[in-house]
Amino acid sequence: MTAAFTFPGQGSQSVGMGKTLAEAFSVARHVFEEVDDALGEKLSQTIWEGPEDALQLTANTQPALMAVSVAVIRALESEGLDLKNDISYVAGHSLGEYSALCAAGTFSLADTARLLRIRGNAMQAAVPVGKGAMAAIIGLSFDEVESLCSDASKFGACQIANDNGGGQVVISGEKDAVEKAVEIAGEKGAKRALLLPVSAPFHSKLMASAAAAMEEALAEVSKAAPVVPVIANVVAEPVSDPDEIVRLLVEQVTGRVRWRESVEWFARNEVSTLYEIGAGKVLTGLARRIDRSLNGVAVSSPDDIDNVLKALKG
Repeated sequence: MTAAFTFPGQGSQSVGMGKTLAEAFSVARHVFEEVDDALGEKLSQTIWEGPEDALQLTANTQPALMAVSVAVIRALESEGLDLKNDISYVAGHSLGEYSALCAAGTFSLADTARLLRIRGNAMQAAVPVGKGAMAAIIGLSFDEVESLCSDASKFGACQIANDNGGGQVVISGEKDAVEKAVEIAGEKGAKRALLLPVSAPFHSKLMASAAAAMEEALAEVSKAAPVVPVIANVVAEPVSDPDEIVRLLVEQVTGRVRWRESVEWFARNEVSTLYEIGAGKVLTGLARRIDRSLNGVAVSSPDDIDNVLKALKG
């Protein structure tokens, strides 16, 4: 069995995530403590106690989800996981790519927390509130959504942000254009087309200032080759060179998350099981819809740790 670890992105967060893991494993608790120290605040308190609106702030959500994912990795490692030998690839959805890279040793935990705080703030600040929007289009093909984005672009910037697979494509851009795209999607027979409750138009060219901020921030941190290849969002294929990884992370801010193609790459390359490391089960659900030959397993609780190790170690 060839296995890969995937790491969730924004939308998987919930108050209380990771708490039982931190209570069961001291190494997991230390992850949250280190993230708190790196950020100079008690983010762990927000993660475990809320309030929910504070956790939903992009600048908090991004390092919070990463902390939960890395806590799971540290718990697995404390019980015998050898990432380099037990797992073939890692991948993460949007901010989850940073979690994947931290797990694989490209960035330190403290640097990853600080990078994601910078990323969250920069993405939030890139576009004035109310100017941008995102929408989910369900039930149309990628090509159909690309076409309607082109039609809507006469009203402003509009592009595909996430190709999530399973008939779900997320678009992003200027509010007027995205609203027009939603209208066109309905006319073209989409099952659903709805605006998303997000604070900025992520993964669109409107994020150019955020990409510049990340290029500057990434230039300042130490980086190493990951112990296993990462399937990068914007190319949907494995990369291991640290300089290329950084270049692609900058490109990711304004570029498309090619998640459907990433999962299809796994299926073509003999990966049989995708373990979703961290909060929620979003990626597990997407994997099943993209390719039913893949086994998807969500890993977040102490019981999950035991089950994963038994499956990996036989």
